[in-house]
Amino acid sequence: MMIQEVRLLYTILVCDDDQDIVSALEIYLGSQGYRTLRAGGGAEALSLVRQHEIHLILMDIMMPEMDGIHATAKLRETCNIPIILLTAKSEDTDKILGLNIGADDYITKPFNPVEVIARVKSQLRRYITLGGQEKKEACLENGGVVLDDGAKEVTVDGEPVNLTPIEYNILKLLMEHPGRVYSTTQIYEQVWNDPAVGAENTVAVHIRHLREKIEIDPASPRYIKVVWGLGYKMEKAL
Repeated sequence: MMIQEVRLLYTILVCDDDQDIVSALEIYLGSQGYRTLRAGGGAEALSLVRQHEIHLILMDIMMPEMDGIHATAKLRETCNIPIILLTAKSEDTDKILGLNIGADDYITKPFNPVEVIARVKSQLRRYITLGGQEKKEACLENGGVVLDDGAKEVTVDGEPVNLTPIEYNILKLLMEHPGRVYSTTQIYEQVWNDPAVGAENTVAVHIRHLREKIEIDPASPRYIKVVWGLGYKMEKAL
């Protein structure tokens, strides 16, 4: 009973121009105790985010007027709400494009209700933990990169960096053990807290996005290094 009451505090925005899909998702989410808001396109979703406290967005990619890609890019200019993209296509290009512009995860239509709920719970758990009140932890420092886990802030050479929850947790994992090599499977399982199915592309996209924010030259990174055939590590700064 207590779990159900806590979930009622979470509001999920469902954005899709197919009202049958929106209605189905509302049923799935409502059965778990989540509140839902609906939007028929990207512009309406942006408006609702400004008006309501929203904890997660399920966003279709293919929509008229403003599609999910453009809406996600606009949202990422101002907020780090978890975004799960919905796509009717199975091509990797759609998924990678969505992850590149700031989405946290994706679900391919037709989707399994169990998968939808599992991914929603996983993203909410990370987001709420990241944004929750926690005791002050020691800062992690490596060269010019400083991660203050108490304040949930990252700075590079003194300048604040705006990271998504996924990017933040990847950086934290690597900074907690500088020099240690993590495989894509290990990163996915520890950050996403899910089985690492198709993890390589997903992790690579988020690593690339993270590099673009903390590296002076992402093509020749100083901090996050690839160890070919093995994974990634945080290079110990001299």
